[in-house]
This record gives sequence, C-alpha cells and structure tokens, in this order.
Amino acid sequence: MNLLKRWIVILIAVFVAALIVPGITVTGDGWAAYAIMAAILALLNAILLPILKTLTCGLIVITLGLFSLVLNTAMFMLSSNLSQAWFGAGYHVDGWFPAFLGSLIVSVATMLFANDNSRRRNRDND
Repeated sequence: MNLLKRWIVILIAVFVAALIVPGITVTGDGWAAYAIMAAILALLNAILLPILKTLTCGLIVITLGLFSLVLNTAMFMLSSNLSQAWFGAGYHVDGWFPAFLGSLIVSVATMLFANDNSRRRNRDND
C-alpha cells in the first residue's frame, strides 16, 4: 500500500511540475506519460538514488546536503530520458534548471504526503 501511495503522490507531483515549470512539456497521451514518468522516477529513487548517495556521501557532507539536490535533479532528468527512450512517453525536460525545479516539487510533495506516518502514530500513543 505504501508503494502505491508513493507512486500516486509522485504522479500528481509530476503533473503539477509539468503545469508550473516552463521547460517541462508533455506531448501525446498525457496521463500515460505522467504514469510512466512517475513509475520510472519511483524506481530510480528506490534503487539507484541510495547507491549514488552512498557513493557521494563525502560530497553531501562537505556541501551540507546540497549535493542531494544535484542527485535529485539527475534522477529527474534520467527518468525523463528513460521514459522517452524506452516507452515513447512524451514527458520532456528541456534542461537542468527545469529538472531542478521539477525535482524540488516532487521532493517536497513526497516528503509531505508519502512519508510513513508510523512515527507520528507511535508518538501519539506514548
């Protein structure tokens, strides 16, 4: 259930990013492009991003965590490229800055709405 919830939050955030950020365009079947982009982004964030954060932990510490924004931007651009190349989805990011803004929107939405609330429930029970 948590995976489905996270995918839906990312799907909505990717949709909002395409509406707000100039430089992110969707062509063709819109909802399919959003769904494919959200699925690829969720998979990359679950599998590849922890590996990259482990490999670059020194840079993350030196930059006080700001290098994580670069990694999130790279994951957003990579998922856009993979969705176009592998599935022909029409989700296109024009460059680094639109990918940065899109990844910020997705990161904030995921942080606010897709996190597990078990810590909050456990704290309320104490």
